[in-house]
Amino acid sequence: MNDKDKTIMVGAMMLVAGGIIGAGAALLYAPQSGKKTRQDIARYSRRVKRRAGDLVDDFSDSVSDMVEAVGEKASEILDKGKDLAHDAKKDLLHAIEDGQHKLEKQKNRLSKLIG
Repeated sequence: MNDKDKTIMVGAMMLVAGGIIGAGAALLYAPQSGKKTRQDIARYSRRVKRRAGDLVDDFSDSVSDMVEAVGEKASEILDKGKDLAHDAKKDLLHAIEDGQHKLEKQKNRLSKLIG
């Protein structure tokens, strides 16, 4: 995970934590009974827990998708590299064969000149 992703994750966690603290403070200062306040806090904490779980699941899915995409791209690049290497070998062999033919021609010419 790079620094930008970590910063975004920390920011999201701080936002959730701030929401929880703010909601808790608002409930504590609300003009209602303690029992009702505790019920509201419990209900709110369950909702936040569920939402946080959803956020973690979404984040995990995003990371998994990114890892899969990177793996596929790496595989494509590797395959292209193998194809390029094979093509380069073919080209090199062809150039060597052409060079051998030219050398043979020059050898024959020189043999004819020398006699």
